[in-house]
Amino acid sequence: MRSLPGLRTLLDLILPVECGGCAVPGTRWCARCAAELADDPVLLCPRMDPGVPVWALGHYSGPRRRAVIAAKERGRRDLAGPLGSAVAGALVRLHHWGELDASEQSSVVLVPAPTRARTARIRGGDPVTRIAVEAVGPRRVCPALTMRRGVHDSVGLSADQRRANLDGGIRLTGRGEHFSRCLLSESAELQSVSVVLLDDVSTTRATATESIRVLSESGIRVSAAVVIAGVG
Repeated sequence: MRSLPGLRTLLDLILPVECGGCAVPGTRWCARCAAELADDPVLLCPRMDPGVPVWALGHYSGPRRRAVIAAKERGRRDLAGPLGSAVAGALVRLHHWGELDASEQSSVVLVPAPTRARTARIRGGDPVTRIAVEAVGPRRVCPALTMRRGVHDSVGLSADQRRANLDGGIRLTGRGEHFSRCLLSESAELQSVSVVLLDDVSTTRATATESIRVLSESGIRVSAAVVIAGVG
């Protein structure tokens, strides 16, 4: 057991600890970046209207941009905690502002935006789902959506190309179908649930638009979408 601290020290020498938002050494997430992500969420102006408000923790720059890239491309699984805390804070504010349907904060259910299965495997899991679990706990996260085969990586695609790429490319998972049946059961407890779509970055809103369409057609009403960072 005494070898574990020594192992951590050795790993820190090989891979120095640095803040995922600003790269300051000596901490995985600094107080300055935490404070910036704790600011009020901002309402994005959609290029493509998903039919519900899309809120971002801020613009795709600074610590938000660096943290998203580190979590997605550099294997920084430890950033799910601070990013989840920031999302939780945003949900509290949106609830207080009356932007969510739920009568109580504890009635919010997060649906992670879908990702390609191959991409998730490469990343060792889905970062957005990890963030969602950290934000509200595993019992209030429903991975209801998945990408169909044939959907391509959207990097470099125009808004029209993203829309065409995702057209019919998102479907309900088994858990999504079960969630839909539960909501349609007219359970008094479930009638107060507020469903929020969660994603890391919003650019054209194509993913949010198609995701919300699929959820709505299955009887899952979405109150809002929340993203870590918004472009534009």
